[in-house]
Amino acid sequence: MANGQGGQQVVILPEGSSRMMGRDAQRQNIAVGYAVASAVRTTLGPKGMDKMLVSEMGDIVITNDGATILTEMNVEHPAAKIMVEIAKTQDKEVGDGTTSAVVLAGELLKNANELLDKGIHASTILRGYKLAATSALESLNTISGKVDINDEKMLKKIASISMGTKSVATNIGSGSPKDVLADIVVNAVKQVAEMKDGKWSVDLDLIKVEKKAGGSIEDTSLIQGVLIDKEIVHSEMPKKILNAKIILLDTALEIEKTETDSKIEITSPEQIGAFLAQEEKMLKEMVDKIAATGAEIVFCQKGIDDVVQHYLAKKKISAVRRVKRSDMEKLARATGARTVTLLNDLSSKDLGHAGQIEEKKIAGEAMVFVEKCKDAKSVTIFVRASTEHVLNEVERAIRDGMGAVSSAIEEGRFVYGGGSIDIELAQSLRDYATKIGGREQLAINAFADALEIIPRTLAESAGMDPIDTLVELRAKHKNKTGVTFGVNVIEAKVADVEKLGVIEPAKVKKQAIMSASEAAEMLLRIDDMISARGRPAGGAGGMGGMPGMGEE
Repeated sequence: MANGQGGQQVVILPEGSSRMMGRDAQRQNIAVGYAVASAVRTTLGPKGMDKMLVSEMGDIVITNDGATILTEMNVEHPAAKIMVEIAKTQDKEVGDGTTSAVVLAGELLKNANELLDKGIHASTILRGYKLAATSALESLNTISGKVDINDEKMLKKIASISMGTKSVATNIGSGSPKDVLADIVVNAVKQVAEMKDGKWSVDLDLIKVEKKAGGSIEDTSLIQGVLIDKEIVHSEMPKKILNAKIILLDTALEIEKTETDSKIEITSPEQIGAFLAQEEKMLKEMVDKIAATGAEIVFCQKGIDDVVQHYLAKKKISAVRRVKRSDMEKLARATGARTVTLLNDLSSKDLGHAGQIEEKKIAGEAMVFVEKCKDAKSVTIFVRASTEHVLNEVERAIRDGMGAVSSAIEEGRFVYGGGSIDIELAQSLRDYATKIGGREQLAINAFADALEIIPRTLAESAGMDPIDTLVELRAKHKNKTGVTFGVNVIEAKVADVEKLGVIEPAKVKKQAIMSASEAAEMLLRIDDMISARGRPAGGAGGMGGMPGMGEE
């Protein structure tokens, strides 16, 4: 219903349509956004708790990875979906800090709700939040320190802290609990890093993460090359080749069917024999062309005929068929081989090289290890763990570490963790708010308070009193004697995190602030929620969970 001219009511929505307006719409969006953030808040930090996600099919995922939890959660409300998008964006851009971004967004919404209740208009809050986000990012650039790709010690600390939030990363070997995985992650990222236009660039797709249950986490290894989850096609082919010469083929080693329908008439037994002989000759010529290059192993993206397998085995040339395109690209980067599409163009110049190629049986399955490649620009992290659940969590820890290390290398900046950077940014924002004046300073102070949710949560997870912890941290940062003081979660006390080596990439914190502030601003701008017209041809109608919107 809406008022037309002269105050006459006009029906613009069909009966039964859902609509929520004004403060009610804002209140519910804020409540939903905060509820999503609260669901993952307890997973933050090395003492964070795990969540068990159970699908409708009964599949179980146990993790404290924010991106995984939010992606797997069956959320329906539009505001909840926006919060999930924050995690996805954070994970895609920097590969770490997903929980921090979502928790910060939730706290920004909660503080905005309190301001709205005091009669502050949403536009004023939005202006204040925008000013605060800009100021925080400027302060972040000033506070952050420099890190170099050759500073392995610093990069290993970054990887170790990033992976330390996963429970599995705290149970490895003796000494520092995360050294095993940290070494692997740093070496892998450095191996694929490339200098482009004066800046380091890291393509994490060039790091293949292959996992296999069985063994312990300490058995996880870095392969200077590519691990192919296939087997050598013929039992008579060599299973181990040293200083191997490699051919990569993007064409079938078999007689392919013609694209058009064709018919061959055979009227005598001799013609059958001639036909089969010709076919065998063509297949043998394929093998001869491969052998002429001096190749010792062939990786083929398509099929390999049994006859071709026979002749390759006779020439002591190994072969692997139906290799995935992504693996073929990684093989090319690792071995220096060029992928060949036409056999007639095949030459020795297309060969790649690997120090060792071996077929091994891992947990009962044959796999081909292409390793010891010289200056490999594609590597493989082979993850081992006792069970599938542990294996998946180790993989998530490794991907977080890869994201953190690559972000540090690309941005070249780091900040101190343990909530110290958040307290410092909050202090600078409160100073900035006094210069701005007006009602916007209330929003800027609310933004500063929201930033403190990170050290507050870390303190809670360590069993500390969150209020006492914040008061002590504020005092340390206020007099500038302890700008690197944060929460020592392991020993449950306030400490100098610089001495503890608790650092994280500035890019992760920067992206978290940007993602959280933009998502909060988006939700605060909404003052009307209306059922949209249903999509044709089986598309999802309504607003993805709008029915039941009235419930908080």
